[in-house]
Amino acid sequence: MARFPEETITTVLHLQRLLLLGIDEAKAAEAAIFERYGETDATATVLEQLQNAAERLRVPYLGLFQLLLRIAEAQPMAPPAMLNSLAQTIGRSQAAVDASAASVQEAKRDWNIL
Repeated sequence: MARFPEETITTVLHLQRLLLLGIDEAKAAEAAIFERYGETDATATVLEQLQNAAERLRVPYLGLFQLLLRIAEAQPMAPPAMLNSLAQTIGRSQAAVDASAASVQEAKRDWNIL
């Protein structure tokens, strides 16, 4: 694998874990609301918001996965553009985790799914 700081690998793997947990949380909230209230005019918006929250996490998860794999395959060094892309993806991933967590918590609170 092309060498870069251990801290970066740890950060990426931690973010991937957070992204997966966030996807699980969004899908679990969606399922709970659907199971309890069904798909009605009242729930359609929140169900769509939860689907979008999961999707907003899926995209950066896949991006981190693909970048980490490409960096691992780059020898002897990863190109600077690839490392810059990784840094940007890390930032976007953290923002997605935070935004999705807020959306999911709001939906759970609004629909009394705790």
